[in-house]
Amino acid sequence: MDRIAYLKGLLDGQEIDKNSKDGKVLFAICDALDEMVKYTEELEDRVAELEELCDILDEDLGDMEEMLLADDDDDDECGCNFEDLYDDDEDEQYETVCPTCGKCILLDERTLEEGETVCPNCGEELEFDFDEREIEALTADLPTEE
Repeated sequence: MDRIAYLKGLLDGQEIDKNSKDGKVLFAICDALDEMVKYTEELEDRVAELEELCDILDEDLGDMEEMLLADDDDDDECGCNFEDLYDDDEDEQYETVCPTCGKCILLDERTLEEGETVCPNCGEELEFDFDEREIEALTADLPTEE
């Protein structure tokens, strides 16, 4: 910005007429340079804001990764930790492994009663048939919360 002001001062000091052909060109160049400097400064401000936002998002993502990976002791046999994903007030949920993709999925009682669902990981249609005794046997092994 200082250099452009210096150039404008030189043009004024040289007593170049703004209405002459050469004067119009030189002053137009200075005005264009002045606009470019303002635009560049705005871009620098926006980039600085975006860098700050990216840093904040990176920290938040790091925190999320730590939360997800921190409690390996609470994981069950398939490596999933679903304890924090549902409230105690909701229906009982059951954890199983998709036979197609091998990833954990959660089933609620309504899904078990329907006897079918779609794996959210691989999209495979899963069918199952549990009677009431099998469901009770599966839930008997679950730890009770007090």
